[in-house]
Amino acid sequence: MADSGAGTGWTIYPPLRSVGHVGVRVDFVIFSLHLAGISRILSSLNFIRTSWNNRGREIRFEKITLFVWSIVITALLLVLSLPVLAGGITILLFDRNLNTSFFDPNGGGDPVLFQHLFWFFGHPEVYALILPAFGVVSHSVIYTSGKKEIFGSLGIIYAIISIGFLGCVVWAHHIFTVGIDLDTRAYFTRATIIIAVPTGIKIFSWLASLFGSPIFFTPVQLWVLGFLFLFTLGGVTGIVLRNRRIDISLHDTYYVVAHFHYVLSLGAVFGVLCGVTLWSPLFFGNSFRNYGVIRVFWTIFIGVNITFFPIHFLGLNGIPRRYRDYPDFFLCWNAVCSLGRIIRIRRIVYLFVIILEIIVSSRRVVFRQSLSGSLEWIFGTSSNHHTFSQAPSFFSV
Repeated sequence: MADSGAGTGWTIYPPLRSVGHVGVRVDFVIFSLHLAGISRILSSLNFIRTSWNNRGREIRFEKITLFVWSIVITALLLVLSLPVLAGGITILLFDRNLNTSFFDPNGGGDPVLFQHLFWFFGHPEVYALILPAFGVVSHSVIYTSGKKEIFGSLGIIYAIISIGFLGCVVWAHHIFTVGIDLDTRAYFTRATIIIAVPTGIKIFSWLASLFGSPIFFTPVQLWVLGFLFLFTLGGVTGIVLRNRRIDISLHDTYYVVAHFHYVLSLGAVFGVLCGVTLWSPLFFGNSFRNYGVIRVFWTIFIGVNITFFPIHFLGLNGIPRRYRDYPDFFLCWNAVCSLGRIIRIRRIVYLFVIILEIIVSSRRVVFRQSLSGSLEWIFGTSSNHHTFSQAPSFFSV
């Protein structure tokens, strides 16, 4: 609505944004980012304080549920990283309107400085997107395995904390190609590979929890297994891209697009859909039609792999991202990707129809499919009013 939009790209890099786009449109983008950052910081502080207050004096920290741990670490990441982004875009606002030159090379500034500030926020933001999915999957594994707790829950807690810490010190692997010195690239390469260790701990803990329990391929189990497959595949390609020499060749190609879509657009989305399937009986008191959700899972799982797996091949052949057109040589794989997209979108619409159906139906939950000891299932489905007016008491046996 203001000057036909910002047109700077989502990374808002100067000097394109500071010099190449005059008018108020980029200033409005900066103002909107300030408002969004303030709201996220306040909500994160709310989550942290609420988790601390409602913990209960008799509950030790290692006994707090994994979903709450994931939300707390996510909130901490946002509180730490968002002020850095706010400072960067505020300085950019000064460059645009107050004639400063922090990011303008003509005045002695450094545009790469903004990239450091942006990605110091951008990489913790990536983990802020995936950490809640880790908590959802942990609860889903407990539910589907029928066990009292997940295998190595204390290890998962420390892994989540480690991911939160390491996520704040690996930001420059996003900017290997901007000319940073060799020692700095070597550090960020090693720090990025270290972050794979706590991630692997969680994967093996989830698999060990599923080991020995019956696999009936229920909807929740399918979403969990789909998440594990897609997130692990995305993590493997991330280990490839962490190498600074390989990243220079593959940077801004479709290989990077395939990597972050497998980790986030597939891993995080499958975690969200897993949580919807798991907790909808708690929200609405009604149950899914299992065969409908199973059909949705298999169709989406096949569709997303048809869409994004060929993108690896396109990236390895050098096709860049953010291009409208491509040579005819790449027509085959692009057509395959488009077919998978059509399949995926149609099934996502069908999923919304299923969710609407359980809301309007009166198909009440008779009993749970699992005797999980997870805290949210103690009071049945759906819980009565005032059930959670005070924290429950725990006694050691």
